Amino acid sequence: MSEAILQIRHLSVSFDTYVGTVQAVRDISFALGQGETLALVGESGCGKTVTCRSIMRLLARNAHIDQGEILFDGSDLLKKTNRDMRSVRGGQIAMIFQDPMTSLDPTMKIGRQITEAVTLHRRVSRGAAKRRAIELLELVGIENAEKRYSQYPHEFSGGQRQRIVIAIALAADPQILIADEPTTALDVTMQAQILDLIKDIQKKTGTSVIFITHDLGVVANVADRVAVMYAGRIVEIGTADEVFYDPRHPYTWGLLASMPTLATEKAALYAIPGTPPTLIDPPKGDLFAPRNAYALEADWLSEPPLFQVTDTHYAATWLLDARAPKVDPPEAIRRRKEEFDRRLSEKGASL
Repeated sequence: MSEAILQIRHLSVSFDTYVGTVQAVRDISFALGQGETLALVGESGCGKTVTCRSIMRLLARNAHIDQGEILFDGSDLLKKTNRDMRSVRGGQIAMIFQDPMTSLDPTMKIGRQITEAVTLHRRVSRGAAKRRAIELLELVGIENAEKRYSQYPHEFSGGQRQRIVIAIALAADPQILIADEPTTALDVTMQAQILDLIKDIQKKTGTSVIFITHDLGVVANVADRVAVMYAGRIVEIGTADEVFYDPRHPYTWGLLASMPTLATEKAALYAIPGTPPTLIDPPKGDLFAPRNAYALEADWLSEPPLFQVTDTHYAATWLLDARAPKVDPPEAIRRRKEEFDRRLSEKGASL
C-alpha cells in the first residue's frame, strides 16, 4: 500500500436507542493509501456507512464515539471543532450519497448547485466558478455541459443526476472521496458507467476513494483493497485479488458464493443462512458463529483476532489458528482459487 492518507485506529461507535445501546462499530482499524480505492463491503447494518459518517463527523445526535482515532493530514478529526470540520467536509474529504434526488435541490439549477460548492471552498469570482462547474460537468461525462448548466435536476436521468452529485463532490478537489452505495438506485448499465467514471476520475485526479457497498461484484474491478465488515467489525481485509480469489473468512465465502455468475446453474445460488445479530448487548464469541457452518467451539467462547495470512491479508476467524482443524472452503470458492492460480501461472509463463 502507498503512504497512508487516512488512518482509523480502534474506532468504536454506538447509538442510544429506546431499547438499548447499539454497538454499531466495534474496534475497527484500517488505513487508506494515497491514490488508493478501498472498498468496504458487507450486508446492510454491518457498520459501513457509520464508519464513513464518523470520518465526516456526520453522525446522528444519538450517536457517540466510544473510542478511537481518525488521523488525517497529521491530526485527529475526532478532536477537531465543528467549525474546523466545515473546511474538511467537501474541501478535503467529500462524500457521494446513494440517492442523488435527496442530494440535489429540485428547485435550483444544477449549475448554481455546483458553483455554490466551488465558492464555498475557493475564493474565486462568479465567472471562474461557472467555468469550473462546466469543467466538472464535462469531467463527469455530461454532454453539452454549457447548455445543461442552466437546467434543473428533473431534466436529467437518474444516472446523469448521480454524475452531477459526483461533480459537486469534486468541486474543491478533495483528497478523499467517500462513495456510499452510489449505484444502488441505478440499473445495471448505469451502475457500470458510474463505476467506470469513479475509476477514471480517481486515475486522473489521484484522489483516494472509499467505496461502500453490500455487493462484492460491484467493486470487483474497481477496488485496490477490500475490507469485509460484519456486525460492526472488519472480519477480512486484503488486496482485491486476495479477498476475491483467496478468501479465508467463512462470511466472505458466503458473500462470494451468493454472487450469480454466468456459470451459475438454475436454483444453485447460495444464500447465507439466518440474519445478522442485534448489536444491543451482543453475546460473547464470534457473532457470525450462529450462521457459520464451519464454526468451531472457540467461536462460541471468544471473538477471534485478525490472523495474518500475508503481509497485506488478514482475516478474523479461528480457522486460521494453528490449533484449528483443516477445513476446505466451499466448492465455488475452491474454483475461484484454482482459476486465479491458473491465470497467475499463465501470466508468469508469458513473461
